[in-house]
Amino acid sequence: MPGSFDGPVRAAFALTAVLALAGCGGGFNLPSFSGPSQPEAPPPPEPAPPSSIPPENLVGRWGLAAYHRPEDRARTESAARSQCGNPYVINRSSIGVAMLGHDDPKVQDMFVKGSHDGKSYIGPSPQSGDADDREVVSFDGRVLVLKWVDPEVAGRYGIQVLVRCGAEGTATRSSRAAPPRPPARQPAPAAATPVPATPR
Repeated sequence: MPGSFDGPVRAAFALTAVLALAGCGGGFNLPSFSGPSQPEAPPPPEPAPPSSIPPENLVGRWGLAAYHRPEDRARTESAARSQCGNPYVINRSSIGVAMLGHDDPKVQDMFVKGSHDGKSYIGPSPQSGDADDREVVSFDGRVLVLKWVDPEVAGRYGIQVLVRCGAEGTATRSSRAAPPRPPARQPAPAAATPVPATPR
């Protein structure tokens, strides 16, 4: 029966016409199976600039105390000096220094790092101003004052004052040579004993 194929043929022609019109008009979009595009990863943070304090200048034995009120600073320095019998030790490490952090009894490797605003920090992360960092408030070679960056940690531990123990770094030595010692006095020569005259 020749008319039995009219339905399928007409349906095929109709589908072809719809696809052709969609391609010309641009109004028909085929579904995408590639999934949503992933956001680009943020660039890595810039490394911290070097600190003005060489790590080896922090190595040594220190008396440690802390204060919460600025008026207690001088008293705290005296208290820190009295702790040298049980010193707080800072050693050199491959990345900077090795010292205790907060809430951890184990010694940690710490970076000594600068910042673009001229401050210096000590902490386990290479980035400056991290929550586990201590900011160097002041350092003159003998007294080191550190402030925790995290306010919660600073509220518990206070501002740390470290005073170098012993003669390490306690004074700036003069470059002038010491005056020569006076020569030792020579003993006075013994008095000559008179020789008796020989009788003739």
